[in-house]
Amino acid sequence: MFGRLTLPQWLFATILGIAGGVYIYQPIFEQYSRDQQALKEKLKLAQESEEKKS
Repeated sequence: MFGRLTLPQWLFATILGIAGGVYIYQPIFEQYSRDQQALKEKLKLAQESEEKKS
């Protein structure tokens, strides 16, 4: 049995690994979200200004 993990230990290690990955990369996800919102706002403003020109 030495060197083997039980199912609950595997599940715990998996959940811990996923949670750790999310915690580490959370700032990158947040920055991406802010960039996408800013891009949408720019596109909206560009469309509005183009409509006013027509």
